[in-house]
Amino acid sequence: MCPADRRDPAAAMPPHVPPTMPPDEPAARENRVESTLLRRINERRLLEAIQRHGPSSRATLTRVSGLTAPTVSKAVHSLLERGLLEETAPPESALGRPGRLVRMAADTAAVLGVVIDAQVSCVVAAGLDGQVSDRQTRRFATPSTYAALLDVMERECRGLLATVPGRLHGVGVSVPGLVNERLQEIVFCPNLHLLDKRNPAHDLAARLGVDCLLLQETDALCLSERMYGDARGLHDFAMLDVSTGLGLGVMTGGEVLAGHSGMAGELGHLTVDPDGLRCGCGNRGCLETLATDSALVRMLSTRAGRALSVEEAADLIRDRAADFQHEIRTVSEYLAIAIAAVINIFNPTALFVHGVLLAGAADRFARVLDRVRQRTLTASLADCTIVATRSSKRQAAIAGIMHHLTNTWAPSIR
Repeated sequence: MCPADRRDPAAAMPPHVPPTMPPDEPAARENRVESTLLRRINERRLLEAIQRHGPSSRATLTRVSGLTAPTVSKAVHSLLERGLLEETAPPESALGRPGRLVRMAADTAAVLGVVIDAQVSCVVAAGLDGQVSDRQTRRFATPSTYAALLDVMERECRGLLATVPGRLHGVGVSVPGLVNERLQEIVFCPNLHLLDKRNPAHDLAARLGVDCLLLQETDALCLSERMYGDARGLHDFAMLDVSTGLGLGVMTGGEVLAGHSGMAGELGHLTVDPDGLRCGCGNRGCLETLATDSALVRMLSTRAGRALSVEEAADLIRDRAADFQHEIRTVSEYLAIAIAAVINIFNPTALFVHGVLLAGAADRFARVLDRVRQRTLTASLADCTIVATRSSKRQAAIAGIMHHLTNTWAPSIR
């Protein structure tokens, strides 16, 4: 008999494991973490569905989310308990005995949006449904110093908080200029230098004791258009802001294009006239000195012999457009160049243009689009719809903080 055959038969049998042995502790903790993460992902899925479809019944949420009815019921219960959702009665016209609807909390929770701009800034309050109104907006002239800006922002935020019910979940602070995400500061703001090397969201959070998020304004406009505007469901589009400066935000694959440090999209400081007007960035002839509402206001003010506001400039070209055709044509031409550059470079599904004097008037915007057709590659233009956006910077600041709250609740599974 060989040595292997002489072994004790019992020794070759696997050891008996008592059925009452406790489970491996690290594995149990890992399972609990996975279970919590899965629950949060399901809850995020419902939050996004309600943001997209509005107040919905549990049955509707089951259908649009692809989750099972018990999973939807548990997730809704959890979100109700945490104050992110609230229940509401169905419309009176609904037939039969429809179930109660759930919606983003609007009566029991709030977020604030702060918009810092070169001339006029504002603070706005909204429920988690993201609806903004003039009644819940406080506008103020942008102060000339950073300390004064922080003081007025804090005062207006506290004033609005005294008028809104429920818990404050966060504040979105929308700013112009180059925002470096790695450094978490505005590294350079050509049109409002008091923000250079600052983070007003961080400083406001220290005063209010609540989470405040710094948002580059054009990126926030992208989020607003996707969450509340005409870009719902789109994963590849661009936003061109031509109001004060010229900012570009690009959504690609459902995410805002950031670049290495979050500063991608600075199209406005591309030189188009080397001998042109000095820009706030220090260079001459930047695109934003020729293609924006601010550029047109400056040209009209020169012709009128006095400083005009955007509103006064709008009235002037509405009532006396024939007297200012040269200025309108000049800015329209350079705006068309900016739009063509975005389409040729990024090939978006849609391009949204945010502005007042040209983008906000159907007849003038139509003339801009005629010039775009002559400046853009035909194949790229055929793939793109160009739309004057209805989004506002107030809505964008709210969208930014709501996007942050959704992201921090659970990771996206896209």
